[in-house]
Amino acid sequence: MITVKAQPFDFAFDPASVALIVIDMQRDFIEPGGFGETLGNDVSHLQRAVQPTADLLALFRTRGWPVIHTREDHLPDLSDCPPSKRNRGAPSLRIGDNGPMGRILVRGEPGAEIVPACAPCAGEIVVDKPGKGAFHATDLGAILAGLGTRSLVFAGVTTEVCVQTTMREANDRGFDCLLIEDATESYFPAFKAATLDMIRAQGGIVGWTTPLARLVQALEGEPT
Repeated sequence: MITVKAQPFDFAFDPASVALIVIDMQRDFIEPGGFGETLGNDVSHLQRAVQPTADLLALFRTRGWPVIHTREDHLPDLSDCPPSKRNRGAPSLRIGDNGPMGRILVRGEPGAEIVPACAPCAGEIVVDKPGKGAFHATDLGAILAGLGTRSLVFAGVTTEVCVQTTMREANDRGFDCLLIEDATESYFPAFKAATLDMIRAQGGIVGWTTPLARLVQALEGEPT
């Protein structure tokens, strides 16, 4: 077992049954001109998570531990995008519209792809999801069962929406979940801070949180 100093208390995991889930590090959310910016957000906030996430990916890859990436995107005919999602708010561009990086959040379009610094390596699993949570309408549950996964480490964006939703789904399914604090971001810093508090409240009601440096420290001296 490997023990990581975390909040609300130490997080212990078996390296034989751990996996990393990187949530929605997509161009449409992180880069200027994408969907996130059309909603009026400052995408520079999310860009702070790119390098820590890349470093976390390298950590898992060095050890040969499973890595799973998710992308929030939709079929070209938008049959998996309910009108209640597409029509919400007043963005300058909506899901499916043509934007600077192709059709917004449509599977296979450039904007729906993961930013280069966090791009999947050969053999890594990519889960395309039509909702906020990565278990909804996907094969993620079966994938994790096939891997024998019991503990999940999380990174990605945004903290309070897709990351938190997936952590709550995973918690309900019996997984122990650790969120790496500097490898996740929100367009709203106060939302990130509140979500971290919610995750680890009441003795870790959803899971644990820790900075990447604490995970690195825990792995020092471990075989690679």
